[in-house]
Amino acid sequence: MREGWARDRIPSYNLNPGRETPWAIVTFDVEMDAPPYMSGWRGVDEGLSAILEVLDEKGVKATFFTLGLLAVRKPRAIKAILDPGHEIGSHGFDHRRLDRLPLREAIHNIGLSLKLLRDYYDVVSFRAPNLKLPPSLIPALRLQGVKVDSSISWYKPPFKIAPLIEYGILRVPASYPSSVLRLPWRILKTLFKPGLDYVILLHPWEVVDLKCGSRPDLTVGVGGRVLGNLSALIDHLRSYGYMFKTMRELLASS
Repeated sequence: MREGWARDRIPSYNLNPGRETPWAIVTFDVEMDAPPYMSGWRGVDEGLSAILEVLDEKGVKATFFTLGLLAVRKPRAIKAILDPGHEIGSHGFDHRRLDRLPLREAIHNIGLSLKLLRDYYDVVSFRAPNLKLPPSLIPALRLQGVKVDSSISWYKPPFKIAPLIEYGILRVPASYPSSVLRLPWRILKTLFKPGLDYVILLHPWEVVDLKCGSRPDLTVGVGGRVLGNLSALIDHLRSYGYMFKTMRELLASS
């Protein structure tokens, strides 16, 4: 990733006016490896435990946007996330892009995911695959009991910077693409200025050594550096007084 591009994406104004304690939310999209280009589950099988260990060491609770398919294929992974007290949100059922599905099929996809995941947890948070959520689906989310959506971001159209309410749902933008966690720490830390609120986005497959033959660019820099950067970033933000929250906790405090 070009260093100048990353620095250009930092908002130049304070998103946290009048509040003394800025917040950060650590989020993970729990899915198969680098979809749709790979279909394995090494991120879940190998990376998830390493992530949970770092979060436990740092005393941070995170939000894991999880595919409904995981409840079918990897139910132990869901239990591993919930046991330490983390939040589970929905990431759709099978990582098909909702903006490419007929409306009725997209609504069914979301509903199936929520049904499966709610057998384990009272899910109220949602993030669409690839952060692609058609506006026509926002009312459907509310009807299905979703109260928080993180399918918007600083870096994708419509380029939302601050949380907002739409159709009664709190919409919370992700700050940067997950690939920024692959940058050298000296560059990464410059992207996280004190005073701004942040939603950190990662995938479990990014903390394991993967090689994607058809799209080698997708896996450049994945592995141990990402996990080390996550740990360092938590320390970095804490040094500026940040409070770490889950999506559910942000909703409760809004």
